[in-house]
Amino acid sequence: MEITWWGHATCTVEDSGVRVLTDPLFARRLAHLRRRRGAPPPPEAAVADVALVSHLHADHLHVPSLARLAPGTRLLLPRGAARAVPGLRRLGHLRLTEVSADDRTRVGDLVVRSVPARHDGRRLPVGPHRAPALGYVVEGEARTYFAGDTGLFESMAEEVGDVDVALLPVGGWGPYLGEGHLDAGRAAEALARLRPGSAVPVHYGTYWPIGMDAVRPHEFHSPGEEFVRLAAERAPGVAVHRLDHGEGVRPEIAGYRSREDAPADRGDEEREGGAR
Repeated sequence: MEITWWGHATCTVEDSGVRVLTDPLFARRLAHLRRRRGAPPPPEAAVADVALVSHLHADHLHVPSLARLAPGTRLLLPRGAARAVPGLRRLGHLRLTEVSADDRTRVGDLVVRSVPARHDGRRLPVGPHRAPALGYVVEGEARTYFAGDTGLFESMAEEVGDVDVALLPVGGWGPYLGEGHLDAGRAAEALARLRPGSAVPVHYGTYWPIGMDAVRPHEFHSPGEEFVRLAAERAPGVAVHRLDHGEGVRPEIAGYRSREDAPADRGDEEREGGAR
C-alpha cells in the first residue's frame, strides 16, 4: 500500500491494485487562491480507478480537475451533489455515484466506506445545505481514513472505526480557520482518539490568498511540522509521515484482515442507478 500527497487534500492511495484519488485539485489558481508551493500534479496523478469527493467546496469538488479524469473513472460524491453543482452534468465520461454516511461501495478488491464529517458541506459562497460533508475509509490490505475537511466531534473514533492510516487535514488555505476544521493541535487530538498506526498531514502549505503572503504566514508554513511535534506528545505510538508535494510513502501495516474478510458491498447497484 502506498500513499502520495500531491498537495492540499489531493492524494493517491494505491491498495490491492486499485488507485484511489482524493479530492482532485490540479489548478495553479482557484478564484482568489494561488498555488504557492509544489508544482501542480503531473498527468499521471489524474489516473485513478475511483475518485473520492468529500464535500462541495470548490477546493475539494473542482469540476475542471474532475474533467481531467479518464473516461469510466468512478466518482463518489456526497448524496445531493449533482443537484447542488450543475457543472457535474458535464462529466458524462465519469461514473458518478452519490453516497451517504455508512454506505459501502466496492471498487475492485477494495471497499470504500463513507463516514460522517463535521464541516459546512454547502457549495459556497451561496447555496442551501443539500449534501453533507463526508470522510471515507478505504478498506483493502490496509484501512485508510481520508477525513476530507472536518472538525473534531464526539463520536469520531466510533464512526471512523479502527484504521491503519489517517490522512488528516492540519491547516487550510488562509490565515484563519473557521469552525469545522482541524488545525495542527486539533488534528493531533483526532489522532489520539483514532490511534491509527500511521498518519499523513494534508490540507496545508499549498494554496494561499493572492496578496496575503505576509498575513500570518506561519499558518501556511508551519502546520505540518507543528502536527508532527504535537502528535509525538499526544499520540506517541503513531508514525507520522510529513510528505513533500509529490512525495510518497509506504506505511507499515500491522496485520489487517484479508480482503476475503472485508465487509460486503451493500446496495451498490441500487445507489448507482440514481446517481446522476
